Amino acid sequence: MDESKPNIIKRLYDWTISWAERPQGLWALAALSFAESSFFPIPPDALLIPLVFGAPKKWIRIAAICTAASVFGGIFGWYIGHVAWDATQSFFFNYVPGFTHENFEFVQRSYQDNAFLAVFGAALTPIPYKIFTIAAGVCDVPILTLVLASILGRGGRFFLVALIIYFVGPKAKPLIDKYFNTLVSAFFVLLVLGFIAIKYLLK
Repeated sequence: MDESKPNIIKRLYDWTISWAERPQGLWALAALSFAESSFFPIPPDALLIPLVFGAPKKWIRIAAICTAASVFGGIFGWYIGHVAWDATQSFFFNYVPGFTHENFEFVQRSYQDNAFLAVFGAALTPIPYKIFTIAAGVCDVPILTLVLASILGRGGRFFLVALIIYFVGPKAKPLIDKYFNTLVSAFFVLLVLGFIAIKYLLK
């Protein structure tokens, strides 16, 4: 492997860091958070973290925007599942990472046990939240259940991340730069563990 070639994921991380210096950074965060809740594969944490690095005193505002946009995106995902699933399902299964038939069927079974806990767990963890929002619409989960669980889960996750960055500050950036690939690998491990945890909690 030619190590001189930039790592695509690292390049994406560097690109997100650059938004912290731009006036459009919060708009980009809102757009990313909204899209990730229904169809986009990149989690909003990738932009939330550098934005808080760039403006630590605004961490509450940044986390609030990320949370609100994500919840509204979840509502959009619910409507996709509720009114347009037959027309859109081939797109999600073929082109959206993590959106497999197996995962979707697992989420549908989860909703039969405890829909609130299932949404909350997905909103809080690295599990692909979009699968849960769209499946909620398909399974006729009450939209109020989705919204309340999403506010608690997404808010808990994004405010915690922003708070940690606020307190740790610039000291964390060199570590993230140095161990970025390890952190990405850990993220995917947590994703798998999150699915396993919800599976056992809903038994």
